[in-house]
Amino acid sequence: MYLKNKTLFVRRKNFLPVVVCAIILFLAAAACRNVSEKPEMTAEYIEHSALETATEYIEHEVPEAPADQIEQNIPEASVENTEQNALTGLMDQIVQNTPKAPDPPDTPENIQPKPKYLTGEDPELAARYGWPVKYPELLAGSILPDKRIVAYYGTPRSKLMGVLGQYPKDEMLARLKKEVDKWEEADPAHKVQPALHLIAVVAQDVPGTAKRYRNIMPDSVVEEVYEWAREAGAIMFIDIQAGHDDIRDLLPRFEWILKKPDVHLAIDPEFYMISSGKVPGTIIGTIDARDVNYVSDYLGTLVKEHSLPPKVFVIHRFTRNMVTNSNKIILCPEVAIVMHMDGWGAPSLKRSTYRDVIIREPVQFTGFKLFYHNDTKNGHGMLEPHEIIRLIPAPLYIQYQ
Repeated sequence: MYLKNKTLFVRRKNFLPVVVCAIILFLAAAACRNVSEKPEMTAEYIEHSALETATEYIEHEVPEAPADQIEQNIPEASVENTEQNALTGLMDQIVQNTPKAPDPPDTPENIQPKPKYLTGEDPELAARYGWPVKYPELLAGSILPDKRIVAYYGTPRSKLMGVLGQYPKDEMLARLKKEVDKWEEADPAHKVQPALHLIAVVAQDVPGTAKRYRNIMPDSVVEEVYEWAREAGAIMFIDIQAGHDDIRDLLPRFEWILKKPDVHLAIDPEFYMISSGKVPGTIIGTIDARDVNYVSDYLGTLVKEHSLPPKVFVIHRFTRNMVTNSNKIILCPEVAIVMHMDGWGAPSLKRSTYRDVIIREPVQFTGFKLFYHNDTKNGHGMLEPHEIIRLIPAPLYIQYQ
């Protein structure tokens, strides 16, 4: 191997591999010593230093070839290629065999603390459980997810079952309007759709004439509340507390009103007692994904047969057992399903319930219930819109009782 004018040549005896191996061993050993002494040295620094050392070694240690041998042995066109290939191969081997500098130790200066979130607001937790959920694109005219629904819940037959029946109609609608305004101010990105949520089938602790432990509101009451909703520019929900009745038998009873484009459906599994046979109110009831899918398919059929916009289907929930096999609930373009957290209590308890039964078991959309009395009776303040919208996922159905 010869060097002239900083250009590398190879004689017929091909002495280059011997020199390369010697250089690799020499430089690798030096690099190891330097890395151990200077952990902050990078691979780029080692490569640069090795390149300089190799060049110096070749220039000073390898004898210069006579000009006539250079011209005889190596064509001029291959000179630069030979130099480049030799040095490139040498550097690749040195870098591969040089130990990497250790990572700097964890110190208070370089440790970034994880952000702290209130319960229900951690985006990493939500993502770990599958939020946001992927679902079939809903048909045109769907309320969700572009809008948020804010509803008043109850029945005009009782002042104790919710705000819908607690006040005279005009006062009730005026109060609802104030809540709608608060939500639109808290989250301008979502226009608010007001709603009246009527308990059309009320569970009871006596069998009644039908022996089903439930009371069905007369059509006149349903029609009355529907007219209130139209007056307020609101939609309406038919809420069913089935007792010992089967949801399959109750749905046709309300098909006349569900065929309207602005009427939607809710089921309260707390009072769905078929599987247990217990009296409503003595234990918490439950519904399975099979029944949920049946109801969703029923609503989807109405949408297709009557060319309706998608129905919103709300399912109350504050324990995991209230809805079993939720991962088997089937989503479709005709129905937007809302898993609605309707537990009451202190803000911390409500947040925990939302995390445990809504975030950890994703379905499609989420809801959050606020109780004017039960949430505040122990001196706690009721959660405000600006607090609730920080939950992940943010609830798109809000219900006041």
